[in-house]
Amino acid sequence: MKERLKLTGQLKRFLQWPMILSIMLIAMNLVVYVIDLKAGIFVSIITLIYLVLALILFMYYRPAIFRELIGFAHEYDDVQKTMLSGLKLPYALLDGDGKIVWMNEAFAGIIGKEMMFRKNLNLVFTDLKQESLPQGDEQTEVPIEYNDAHYNLTMHRISIDQVTEATDLIEKNGKYSYLIATYLFDVTELNEYKQKYEEEKLVVGMIYLDNYEEALESVEEVRRSLLVALIDRRINKYFATMDGLVKKLEKDKYFLIMRKGSLEQLKEQRFSILEDVKTVNIGNEMAVTLSIGIGLNGLNYSQNYEQARIAIEMALGRGGDQAVIKNGESISYFGGKSQQMEKTTRVKARVKAQALKEFITGKDKVVVMGHKITDVDAFGAAIGIYRAAKTLGKSVHIVINDPTTSIRPLMLGFLENSDYENDMFVTSQQAKEIVDNNTAVIVVDTNKPSYTECHELLNMTKTIVVLDHHRRGSECISNAVLSYIEPYASSTCEMVAEILQYFSEGIRIRNIEADSIYAGMMIDTNNFQAKTGVRTFEAAAFLRRCGADVTRVRKMLRDDMSAYKARAAAVGSAEQFLDHYAIAICQSKGLESPTVVAAQIANELLDIAGVKASFVLTDYNHVIYISARAIDEVNVQIIMERLGGGGHLNIAGAQMEGCTVEDAVRTLKGVVVEMQQAGEI
Repeated sequence: MKERLKLTGQLKRFLQWPMILSIMLIAMNLVVYVIDLKAGIFVSIITLIYLVLALILFMYYRPAIFRELIGFAHEYDDVQKTMLSGLKLPYALLDGDGKIVWMNEAFAGIIGKEMMFRKNLNLVFTDLKQESLPQGDEQTEVPIEYNDAHYNLTMHRISIDQVTEATDLIEKNGKYSYLIATYLFDVTELNEYKQKYEEEKLVVGMIYLDNYEEALESVEEVRRSLLVALIDRRINKYFATMDGLVKKLEKDKYFLIMRKGSLEQLKEQRFSILEDVKTVNIGNEMAVTLSIGIGLNGLNYSQNYEQARIAIEMALGRGGDQAVIKNGESISYFGGKSQQMEKTTRVKARVKAQALKEFITGKDKVVVMGHKITDVDAFGAAIGIYRAAKTLGKSVHIVINDPTTSIRPLMLGFLENSDYENDMFVTSQQAKEIVDNNTAVIVVDTNKPSYTECHELLNMTKTIVVLDHHRRGSECISNAVLSYIEPYASSTCEMVAEILQYFSEGIRIRNIEADSIYAGMMIDTNNFQAKTGVRTFEAAAFLRRCGADVTRVRKMLRDDMSAYKARAAAVGSAEQFLDHYAIAICQSKGLESPTVVAAQIANELLDIAGVKASFVLTDYNHVIYISARAIDEVNVQIIMERLGGGGHLNIAGAQMEGCTVEDAVRTLKGVVVEMQQAGEI
């Protein structure tokens, strides 16, 4: 045993001091001999005695030292094992597959297993996946929920050689060169405090009365103050129950502060105040509607307020009667079930017309574009802007890449007319060569950059104008210098017709141009049957005075036989889903513009008794296009937004890629069922 046991390290060096001291004494003795012989003999005797005593002591105590060291090592190892086993921190060792090799009492107590439990840990913690195990030297942390408690499971690899050398509990089997050290930290209380902290954060909101002036005009003058008081009371009482504070800023505007936790209650109730305030009736013919914008999770209260301001603008831009929550880049919508009331005043149209005139005047060139697969409304609106810019003597180009059958008869009238330039219509590639910083880009009939004919143009100039009648969604053209979005308008052509009336006193609209604008209004209103208001017919009357001819327009918009047959086939095979929803598939084979035909089919399906909304799907260029229509009972816009689209309350659409028509139908049905069960439609 003596041969097998050797001292190492600092203890070995410490026990070598007697030998080192002996060498030093012998060297000193030699020096003393040189100086004096008698003194040298005396020192030699003393050195010899020291060497004998040191050797005797070393030989006598060496076995005892080894026994003490070995005993201490055994006791220290037992202490380590006892401490690790009884450690309050839950600790376990796993093999490379996640199987428990060893665990201490605290770990066994949490998982409710015996100390000898040797199965895979993911049988206990279902949140732990095989891919969650640590790879390489990194440390991984997995949140675990177990028995109503929350834990952080921290894991890292350790060499199996280190463990086998220090303990006799396991032995190396050659399959893995490592074990996984696992620690379990209880974070239940910490998460509760975090949750309470999040709930106590303040959110900022703004509340606008959409139709304040119109509602007051519909009630007797002596009762107007009572109507305002009842609305104020309803709003204050509702938010007071949510620990919210409401401060009236103006006659139709309120400022709101509330806890984030209360906001979750509002979401669960889907902002019932939107419907509650409509029930305030003291003889007013028009129900009052609210728009709510809320911002949260900003870096400070100022940022929350800015997000609330953007949210209220989006709510108003989408037609009002809804709540919009802006949480950073995430935006949520609630409500929006009623049609926005038409504004009787044209002040806004006159102001926008003058602003548009100023922007066009300051540029040499104007490029107009609509959305992809340009329809009649986008074409007519572009023609109206063309005439406005030409009145100011500007060079104007309209971007159309692939003319559909619906606009080709209208477009042909301009191409065959020598009064119009050969480069009046250009492709995206040609437009890119035209646009520079001295060009005004005007987008009509869409406010989504990804939907435009050439979205690259939006980054090639700083002067961008947007004219649209679709409700604003999460994606919008954010760098526009002028944005005129009116969801209550029947069509973009109606908006452009109003702008032309205020644009210039001497403006002269030619017959062919008036026909194009009038055609856009006819198509989007389904021959003036949907979304028409007083201003719609006033705009139509203006165009008639400018030379628009109904018979000419009707002849240009006639369908060919293949499109008519496709419509008949789709209507004949339409499915009535949940009693009130008509779903049809339009076969695109043989059709030049299947998306236009699909929209026509959707309009026709609304003539069936009991149908509240219609959806027509068609596969065109490997993209599934959905045309959604409704009369007044269902908001198809919010349904289409769930599928990545948008539009109006009763006219909307969406595009789906990477799926078949059958897959799209199943997805659509799932969304309708989900939203109907949640009371959203």
